[in-house]
Amino acid sequence: MNTETTPAYGLWPLVAINAAVFIIFAFSFTKPRTRRDWRSLGAFSAFVVALFTEMYGFPLTIYLLSGWLGNRFPAIDPFSHNSGHLLQTLLGWKGDPHFNPLHLFSDGLIASGFILLSAAWKVLFQAQQSHQIAATGPYAIVRHPQYAGFILIMLGFLFQWPTLPTLIMFPILVLMYVRLARREERESSAALGEAYAHYTANTPAFFPRLSLIVAPPMPPGRRQLEDVTGNSPPR
Repeated sequence: MNTETTPAYGLWPLVAINAAVFIIFAFSFTKPRTRRDWRSLGAFSAFVVALFTEMYGFPLTIYLLSGWLGNRFPAIDPFSHNSGHLLQTLLGWKGDPHFNPLHLFSDGLIASGFILLSAAWKVLFQAQQSHQIAATGPYAIVRHPQYAGFILIMLGFLFQWPTLPTLIMFPILVLMYVRLARREERESSAALGEAYAHYTANTPAFFPRLSLIVAPPMPPGRRQLEDVTGNSPPR
């Protein structure tokens, strides 16, 4: 079957299956417990549903741009699946879009986002159980790795299949995650006091510093013990 000329929309079972797979993955990696957790997962889920609706269901963005695409790229069928990879079309690249550099880069972003979600949840769960600051693993590099994970996944999908709805949703969702993060920080600061203030002063919120990636700082509890005794605690 020639994917360049065969329409690939109206496939609503694929919309449901793909959206469900990614939402279930996100659920299994984040295991939401609070209203804030459910809100962040719900926002991500809305993005995923909008994405796959255009990818396999109704190509709203392609319809809106079809006149311009037809004039600018008369040799392509704008309603084929491959043409839905708009960045490949706009850049004039040939071949299977699933193997172009942007698509492979986006695959890396998406995989990294899910790995970050999984690693962050384990650390956060242990910290909540022991009523301590989550400051190890990915939390030693950024203060909000779970939100950063959601942002990485959405950014990866934008490189793969940019659409007008998801391009509009992305900055709104990023702003929402930033506001949720700030609210969490106020609550953590009130509950954990000076230790959390020290953590926030030394750990960036979303964008890691190279020095932290190369040599993550020791957790606050370990640091405080070393300060008191003058010796490094056992590792």
